[in-house]
Amino acid sequence: MEKHGIREKIFTVVLWPNKRNKLSVSYDVLMVAVIVVGTIPMAFKETLPWFRPVDIACVTVFVVDYILRLSTADYKFHQKGLRPFLRYPFSPMAVIDLISIIPSLPVLNNGVFGAQLLNAVRVLRVFRIFRAARYSKSVRIIAGVFKKSKEPLLAVGTLAAVYVLVSALVIYNIEPDSFVTFFDAVYWATVSLTTMGYGDIYPVTTAGRVVTMISSVFGIAIVALPAGIITAGYMSALNEQ
Repeated sequence: MEKHGIREKIFTVVLWPNKRNKLSVSYDVLMVAVIVVGTIPMAFKETLPWFRPVDIACVTVFVVDYILRLSTADYKFHQKGLRPFLRYPFSPMAVIDLISIIPSLPVLNNGVFGAQLLNAVRVLRVFRIFRAARYSKSVRIIAGVFKKSKEPLLAVGTLAAVYVLVSALVIYNIEPDSFVTFFDAVYWATVSLTTMGYGDIYPVTTAGRVVTMISSVFGIAIVALPAGIITAGYMSALNEQ
């Protein structure tokens, strides 16, 4: 690395969290403020006149931030050559950064696409909130816990998926009148797994109710597994620090 080069200074300010560096702290505060302001328009149904200029200003900051991070990707990954610059756009946070920028592209705001598709794209602005994750120590710890516990969490996720599929197949065949489509059965099984019970779709026969009771009991056990894994990992990470 070049000593005290411009890119190295950018890396220490933009990417490397350092509470002793006032410029780095100021940059983090600025980014969090821009993220919050950039999500405010989503809380309104109507489009106010000041939304567009605020959105342009926020996206401009996001684009500059993305360019700065991309230009120092070799410092981030501790690699030389072209590889780190090609690798960075596919990193999780870089993908979130791009998704938060896409809704404000001019081509998406000129009526080129249908209204429904346009609204769906604009909903992607909510990903701007996830940009704040990199500025939270607790979130970084939790992300590390998920990374370390990915194998048991994947196993629990697979178990939950199989449980939902089996429950849906059973209830779909037992109660064909109550569950018109298989998706309705999957929806019911998912709701039963999480023990939410919205009550919009429910079995009416005795056999269906028995399946529901069994499904709810097993659902509590399956939902409790990832909570225990994440809690144990989080406490372990705190003890390590």
